[in-house]
Amino acid sequence: MVRPVLPDETPTAASLAALAKLENACQRCPLYRNATQAVAGEGARGAAVMLVGEQPGDKEDLAGRPFVGPAGRLLDEALAEAGIARDAAFVTNAVKHFKHEMRGKRRLHQKPNAGEIERCRWWLEQERALVRPAVIVALGLTAARSVFGRPMPIGKSRGTKHMLEGGTPAFVTIHPSALLRIRERADKEREYRGFVGDLRQVAALLRRQAA
Repeated sequence: MVRPVLPDETPTAASLAALAKLENACQRCPLYRNATQAVAGEGARGAAVMLVGEQPGDKEDLAGRPFVGPAGRLLDEALAEAGIARDAAFVTNAVKHFKHEMRGKRRLHQKPNAGEIERCRWWLEQERALVRPAVIVALGLTAARSVFGRPMPIGKSRGTKHMLEGGTPAFVTIHPSALLRIRERADKEREYRGFVGDLRQVAALLRRQAA
């Protein structure tokens, strides 16, 4: 049994399994109170690409795994089309607990605030240190803020390779959940094509690194 990780504590872990246990004991911000569990990153140590989303959704909170709901299925499709194997990636979120509000019996997503993102950034940085990905992809504004440590507008940031401290290249694109909110079929197809195009840039960089 891992004791609670309190707000001022910054424990470290030597493995992804140990890190997941610490994340599930995290009380560094109040989000743990209403979530079922923390949802740790998933994938192999040494994965070539790290994909960072915003936070677990309802399905992920219940399953304890990242990107297993509708947005996850759309991400899988886009990755396959771009030539990136999901099982070759490490998939995680900027915030590990599901932030939501109750609407009747439904749990509706709420966007994490800057303080919650910063509190949880400790865990993301440890995942990055353990996985040591060749490329990081930030999916959406919350992920970009966590990965870069500052706000990164999607429109101005996507389509460009950015370099993180330590020399790791990183890309910014939309979160797949944004596609699910588009009603017009033509608009959705256009945005999906753009999303796949962003992921193809990542795949191309991975191929160049492996050559």
